[in-house]
Amino acid sequence: MPKMKTNRAAAKRFKKTGTGKLKRQKAYKQHILTKKSAKTKRNLRKGVMTDSTNVKNMKKIMPYL
Repeated sequence: MPKMKTNRAAAKRFKKTGTGKLKRQKAYKQHILTKKSAKTKRNLRKGVMTDSTNVKNMKKIMPYL
């Protein structure tokens, strides 16, 4: 049986924590930042855990994570 391939786009966007959860960064922090408040931009810096409804699919496309 051939090796399973990791989805490289997903591998760059998600990291595994010590407890096995998936961590991701928030969206909307790349451009059009002048109309966003400092508070909004500050909160967008923080990483968040991936929603539990998506974890099963994420582990399937990243089998060696």
